[in-house]
Amino acid sequence: MNWQQLVEQVRYSGRYATSQEAEEVLRAVLPVLGAQVTGEERCELAAALPAEAATPLTRAIPHPRPLTAPAFVDAVAARLGCTGPQARWASATVLTLLGDHLGTDVTGRLLDALPRGYALLFGRAELTAAA
Repeated sequence: MNWQQLVEQVRYSGRYATSQEAEEVLRAVLPVLGAQVTGEERCELAAALPAEAATPLTRAIPHPRPLTAPAFVDAVAARLGCTGPQARWASATVLTLLGDHLGTDVTGRLLDALPRGYALLFGRAELTAAA
């Protein structure tokens, strides 16, 4: 997948009116995600993306502790200058597409490395072990 294909997938999936709007969403979500993911998962994620998407992801300085899923959405909202529901939509659109592109194994490792609550943003069920 190249950058333009990724932008168009975000535009279509997120029902954005223009490619420019979809690109803005990608450029807001990717660095926030990059600051949450470290190690092998970050390398795998970057390798699976076109260079235009991998660059903002890998340039982000990793947080010492990953943000909770609601704080992740808030960070995206701050970057986009939008409401929480709009940021949740933007985050879920991008992360679901990335999860589908990466496949179950890599997405599972990403989710294992992140705090609870991210699964829904990746379009996955949040399963909990029975007590």
